[in-house]
Amino acid sequence: MVFGQIGLTIRKCNYLRLLFNKILPKKTHVFFIVISDFRICVGLVIFAITLSNSMALTETTKITSLTLTERLGCYAQLFKLRLTSFVVISAVFGYFIGASVYNISEIIFLIIGGFLVTCASNAYNQAIERNHDKLMKRTQNRPLPLSKISVGEAVIVASILSVLGVAMLWFLNPLSGILGLLAIVMYVALYTPLKRVSTISVFVGAFPGAIPPMLGWVAATGSFSLEAGILFAIQFVWQFPHFWAIAWKVNDDYSRAGFKMLPFGKKNTSTAVIILLSVVALLISGLIPEMVGMCGRITTVGLTILSLLMLYPAIKLVQTKDDKFALRVLLMSYLYLIVSLTVILIDRII
Repeated sequence: MVFGQIGLTIRKCNYLRLLFNKILPKKTHVFFIVISDFRICVGLVIFAITLSNSMALTETTKITSLTLTERLGCYAQLFKLRLTSFVVISAVFGYFIGASVYNISEIIFLIIGGFLVTCASNAYNQAIERNHDKLMKRTQNRPLPLSKISVGEAVIVASILSVLGVAMLWFLNPLSGILGLLAIVMYVALYTPLKRVSTISVFVGAFPGAIPPMLGWVAATGSFSLEAGILFAIQFVWQFPHFWAIAWKVNDDYSRAGFKMLPFGKKNTSTAVIILLSVVALLISGLIPEMVGMCGRITTVGLTILSLLMLYPAIKLVQTKDDKFALRVLLMSYLYLIVSLTVILIDRII
């Protein structure tokens, strides 16, 4: 039955591709080829069916009946819209920083494509971790642990969003599409399972986490460059104090679920020192843009001030091991994420 459905889908995809080639302008072919390409459609169907079926084998709970409003609320949780908004904003900033001329259609494709890719990654993540989310207070009320939506539904929706999101980024240029696909694969297939295996998961997860501003630059320019690498490097280093501060704050929850996120697995002086050193590394990385001629003194001063706002609570965390200072590092990291990109953009404009 499954193979019959796959065969039917393949024939439909090939028919659509031929139809698009005949009736649409040539320069729009790439967008529809990515969507209807034989291999992508087969991969989507096989992956969605296999993953949803394999996960459903252990599912015996009846799915809750929901109103439309309740279902939309569930998807908002599944897609982690607040986190997704930060990702999209950082990608848009990367675009503005890299672009010499702003193109509204490119910006729209970047926003929608980045949004879909991030939503898909979050949905896959929650589908995989649903049983562990039941064990943590901060996640036990998510829609999958509460059986408000099925695992199969979440996986299929995530698969559709993945293809559409990567297609829209590919339409900007192939490198953008590749970065979008790489972000999904690294976040879902590497970072997510590693969280219960080793603390190296934070290092692995920093790669997809640092892609958004670089993606924005590549979407604007169509190529990689030193500047794109610097945007990636700063956000890569930023991941460590940010996620370790979260892990410190919710360590009890993570321990119940078996997640290994803190450097030494405990809220002790050694872990606090590592968090402090990661903030120092972020401070140093903020000096690089001016050193290579990407930006001027405004960026150096701005990023230094933002790093110092994280450095003080990090020092206090080493001294006291008090959760409130981990929270302050976390809050200052959110401030750093948006304001640092704003400062870089302003510096390049003036």
